[in-house]
Amino acid sequence: MTLFAAGVSHKNAPLGLREQLAADQDKVREILRDLVGGGALREAVILSTCNRVEVYGVADVPGEARALAFQHLCRQRGVDPAAVEPLVYTHDGDDAIRHAFRVAASLDSMMIGEPQILGQVKDAFALAQACEAVGPSLHTLFTQSFAVAKRVRTETEIARHAVSVSFAAVELAKKIFSGLAGRAVLLLGAGKMSELAARHLVEQGAFPIYVVNRTWSRAQEMARALAGTAVPFAELPTALAAVDIVITSTGAPTPIVTREMVARVVRGRGTRPLFFVDIAVPRDVEAGVERLGDVYRYDIDDLQQVVDANIRERLREAQRAEAIVEREVAKFRARQGDVEIIPTIVSLRERLEEIRAAEVRKTLARLPAASAETRAAIDALSTAIVNKILHAPITKLRETSRAGAHRSWLDLVNELFALRRRT
Repeated sequence: MTLFAAGVSHKNAPLGLREQLAADQDKVREILRDLVGGGALREAVILSTCNRVEVYGVADVPGEARALAFQHLCRQRGVDPAAVEPLVYTHDGDDAIRHAFRVAASLDSMMIGEPQILGQVKDAFALAQACEAVGPSLHTLFTQSFAVAKRVRTETEIARHAVSVSFAAVELAKKIFSGLAGRAVLLLGAGKMSELAARHLVEQGAFPIYVVNRTWSRAQEMARALAGTAVPFAELPTALAAVDIVITSTGAPTPIVTREMVARVVRGRGTRPLFFVDIAVPRDVEAGVERLGDVYRYDIDDLQQVVDANIRERLREAQRAEAIVEREVAKFRARQGDVEIIPTIVSLRERLEEIRAAEVRKTLARLPAASAETRAAIDALSTAIVNKILHAPITKLRETSRAGAHRSWLDLVNELFALRRRT
C-alpha cells in the first residue's frame, strides 16, 4: 500500500476552476464513501478550500486511485475531467508526508503563516473520520501534521508579522500607544478596508467607535455593524478632538482632514497622541499634519512598506519552519518503518518459539525422570538460544527501517524463515 497526496491549488489552477471543484461537506461525504466503500482506496481524506482541493489516500495502486478520486470530484461538481487532469499534482511516500506537513503548517498557503488552513485541515480530517474513511496510516499522518503545525507556530515567528494593510495599521497603533484597550476610534468614510482595520482594533480592546460619513444612512449602518456611534459629517472636528485613532477611507478628490483643522484640534488635547491611518487614494489627510506635536500619519504606501517588510520576515521564518518539517518527515518515516517491520518481527518470534517449544517437548519426553529444576533449565537454555538467534535479524530490520531501506530485508527474512504474512 502507498500513501499519496494529489490535488490542485492556487499555485497551478485558476480560481474559477478551484471554485468549480470545491465541494461542500455533503458532497465530500458521498465521494469518500464511494471511494473507500468501493475499495478504490483503503483510506482517504479530502481537503476542499477556496485555495486547494486535495485528496490524501492510501491505495494499492495510487495512480488509479488518484484518477478515480478526481473523476468522482469532477462528476459531482459537473466539471470536465479533461480540464482538471493535466493540472493535478501527485506526491507519494516522503513527498506526500512532507506536503501534508507543509500544508498544515501554512507553508504552502498563498499567504505563508495564515492561520485558517490548520482549522480547515482539522475539519477535513474530522469529516473523513466520521465517514470511517481514516485508517492507521492517515490517522498517524494527520495527527502528526497537527503537531508539526503547532511546532512551527511556537518555535518560529512565521505568523507574528502583519501581512495585510488592516493588520499593519493595528501593529503601528500598538507601537504608538502602550495598549489599545479603551482607545477611541473614528472611522471617516465607509470603505471595506477601513472597516476591517476598525474590527481588528476592536478585537484589541479599542472602544468607543465613532463613524463619520457624508451619507448619513451609511454612517448609521456602519456604526451598527461595529457597535459604535454615527456622527454627522459637520461634527468631524469635534469627533477628532475626542478620539485617539482615526481611520480614513473616503472617495474625496482632495484632503478632508486639513493641517489647519488638526492644529486647532491638538491645542486642546495636551500630550495625547493622535494617530491617523489614511487608507484613501487620493489621501484624506493633508500632508504635513505629522509635523504637529504628538500627531502621527500613515498612508497606504507607508502601510504597504510595513506589509512588504513583514512578508520578507515571514519568508525568513519560513526557512526555519521548513527545517522543522524536514526533521519531522525523517521522524515520521522512521516510525512508519518501525510499524511496517513489527508484523515481521512478531511472526519471526512466533515461528522460532514454535520450533523451540516443539523441540523442548521432544527432549523432555525422552527425560521422564527429569526434575522440575532440570526442566526449567532446559526451557531457559532454549529461550536464550532463540533470543540470541533473533537478535541479529531484528537489529538489522530496525537499522534498515530507520535508513528507509527495509523492504528488501523484510522480504528476505520472510522468505528465509517461511513466515506467515501479516496485514
